[in-house]
Amino acid sequence: MKILDGKVALVSGSGRGIGKAIALKLASAGANVVVNDLDEDVARATAAEIEGLGVRAVVCVGDVTDPAFGDTFVSAAVVAFGTIDIIINNAGYAWDSVLQKTSDEQWIAMLDVHLSAPFRILRAAQPIISSAAKAEIEQYGRAKRRTVVNISSVSGLGGNPGQAGYAAGKAGIVGLTKTVMKEWGRYNTTVNAVAFGAIMTRMTAGEAGSSTIDIKGKKIKAGVSDEILEAMEKGIPLGRAGTPEEAAGAVYLLCMPEADYITGQVIVAGGGWQL
Repeated sequence: MKILDGKVALVSGSGRGIGKAIALKLASAGANVVVNDLDEDVARATAAEIEGLGVRAVVCVGDVTDPAFGDTFVSAAVVAFGTIDIIINNAGYAWDSVLQKTSDEQWIAMLDVHLSAPFRILRAAQPIISSAAKAEIEQYGRAKRRTVVNISSVSGLGGNPGQAGYAAGKAGIVGLTKTVMKEWGRYNTTVNAVAFGAIMTRMTAGEAGSSTIDIKGKKIKAGVSDEILEAMEKGIPLGRAGTPEEAAGAVYLLCMPEADYITGQVIVAGGGWQL
């Protein structure tokens, strides 16, 4: 029997990168997964990999910043599996500029994806989790443990030049994490955050501007220069950027039964790097 056998996990932004690594890690431990991405082909490919591990996966294609997405995402889990056990608010991207060059559009986009989207997903999940917990308490005397892990960043903890919007969103998710932790403790639900440092994904790998991501029809430059990446890695005590699988491992730790009494914490997965 695997550690997360029969659990149901929602992982936003799980078609690629860190989100995909998280979804596969939870699936390898026995969890069924609701996979989300903007790109249906990518989401279905990830779902196929998950099912290859012997568990179930359903796909929920959509933009997490759509005000209706939280209800859609939660409904996908309930319809397919009847319950929710794990929520990973992972979807996000960086749209960087120094403060004076940051447009309102950039600022709002960063707050929408990193803070408003997780808020709406958790708000939509609350009635499901509350109802299930109350029924379990009535029947067994205690609710089973459920888990929320929100993704933050070292930028949200220490700030980072050129990332006013991104850092503000990632700082805000810490405040949301600690508030929901206090509200949902009565449901025996742990609510934590993982703050990533430099992780090698399409957002960091490759020469700056050599690749782009498509967000609502807008091409946003991705990647950092080799010089910046080298400078970043020199500041990391472990001497290198992390992998998506290592990032996923930090999230997985907070989903394990051994973490049943850990809540309201921010775990930094950054190789010792601090901004």
